[in-house]
Amino acid sequence: MTVEPRFDELIHAPTRLSIVSLLTATEWAEFKFVRDQIGLSDSALSKQLTTLEEAGYVEIRKSFVGKRPRTSVRLSPLGRNAFAAHVAALQEIVARSGLGLLPGTV
Repeated sequence: MTVEPRFDELIHAPTRLSIVSLLTATEWAEFKFVRDQIGLSDSALSKQLTTLEEAGYVEIRKSFVGKRPRTSVRLSPLGRNAFAAHVAALQEIVARSGLGLLPGTV
């Protein structure tokens, strides 16, 4: 499947790029896992997830395990497509530089 490259300012912000990149490897991820992997406070992660949710890029599920609340998040199909298009746009930018990605530099 080929994706039309499209630079996405919303995803490109470093924190949101880290979140979306992490979520590509999961079906659902617990809030605490994302927080710990990205290294954000609860409030900072919540704010970033709200921004992504408002754009339709993530879905947030709240549930309870026993009496404890549990929040999980996943990329929506729109979010997956937006991330793939953004990565393709970044790859085009790098390819135009004439440098490309040299083996062992990633």
